[in-house]
Amino acid sequence: MKRIFATRRRAGKKLAANLMDYANRADVLVLALPRGGVPVAYEVARALHAPLDLFIVRKLDGVVFHRHIARATFIYEI
Repeated sequence: MKRIFATRRRAGKKLAANLMDYANRADVLVLALPRGGVPVAYEVARALHAPLDLFIVRKLDGVVFHRHIARATFIYEI
């Protein structure tokens, strides 16, 4: 598989460059999915001067006949 970006950090910098309209806003929070999403989100949060937090999820089970694809449920509380 060919990589588009050499590293996840470079991917985060590229993404951040496209999100600069959200820089320095009090209503912006960057959420990272561990493990691979953290380096990407770190660069985005840093560039946008936004707080960074982790979004912890747990794989519930695989999709039938596709063991590498996961299903998950998200609950959002205010």
